[in-house]
Amino acid sequence: MIQTLFGSDEPKKPAEAGEETGFFGRMRQAVSRTRESFSAKIADLAAMTRTVDESSLDELESALLTSDLGVQTTTAILDALRDRARHQAIDGGAELRELLKEQLIAILSAPQGAAAAVQAPPPKITFLVGVNGTGKTTSSGKLAAWSRAQGRSVLLCAADTFRAAAIEQLEIWAARSGVEMIKTKQGGDPAAVLYDAIAAAKARSIDELYVDTAGRLHTKSGLMDELDKMRRTAARLVPGAPHEVLLVMDATTGQNGLQQARQFTQSAGVTGILLTKLDGTAKGGIAVAIARELNLPVRYVGVGEQMSDLLEFSPVEFVDSLLE
Repeated sequence: MIQTLFGSDEPKKPAEAGEETGFFGRMRQAVSRTRESFSAKIADLAAMTRTVDESSLDELESALLTSDLGVQTTTAILDALRDRARHQAIDGGAELRELLKEQLIAILSAPQGAAAAVQAPPPKITFLVGVNGTGKTTSSGKLAAWSRAQGRSVLLCAADTFRAAAIEQLEIWAARSGVEMIKTKQGGDPAAVLYDAIAAAKARSIDELYVDTAGRLHTKSGLMDELDKMRRTAARLVPGAPHEVLLVMDATTGQNGLQQARQFTQSAGVTGILLTKLDGTAKGGIAVAIARELNLPVRYVGVGEQMSDLLEFSPVEFVDSLLE
């Protein structure tokens, strides 16, 4: 249940003989840095632990925090494990590992219902929001390529009219993705270009419209006010729009990105997370913290720099890759 988006500046190593190249193989490669630090500690703990006690749980706590699950999420997991231990003994490290796996999958799966496909007449309108530098523009282009690979018609909207070169950057990705783009001049009204893009999408019977929004404004108006204006414009032209609002987060910022995320989720109507640069960090546990603390589904993850390096997120395969 995964397709493909982006990450590290380092070139990927060629696949070794017998290495998986499917979705699980790609996810496994993407979380390799996290797995090296996290899974190794869990494996050592499982090998050495015959009786799960407070000392074992303290070691587990350290591993979870190191992988950036955060204090709140780590505490919730440990509380659940302690509760289990009080009612039924945990039979050694191997069972502890399986219980941890169940906990992680449950946390990641809890908000996934919000990620259900929108059943509405086209065009489906998706906003990409977030601060500058997280990869919104690049992600817009890669999502366009991803949707096109699914057989859907796609249009891009360059609504980040404030950041220098944002329009030109999206034009490059539109060309790479093989899709058309609606734009205006730099400094133009984002809601106006969105209006034009929706009109074009309706006239051309486009299935998907991806809207690249600003992460910072160079005007007196607030960013959230501008996003709200765009939301009203979309809703006026297409009932129920925007159908999805993806918050683009940089996985390498870890817990530091959560505060920014909270601001966007409160003000911009975020429905899901697109987590970029997952392959560039040893703290991939941030995906678990996002799901629990923001109560939002991780919808896509970036696992490389190429056009196809966008994966549609699967909680089970993510955890399997992490604890393999």
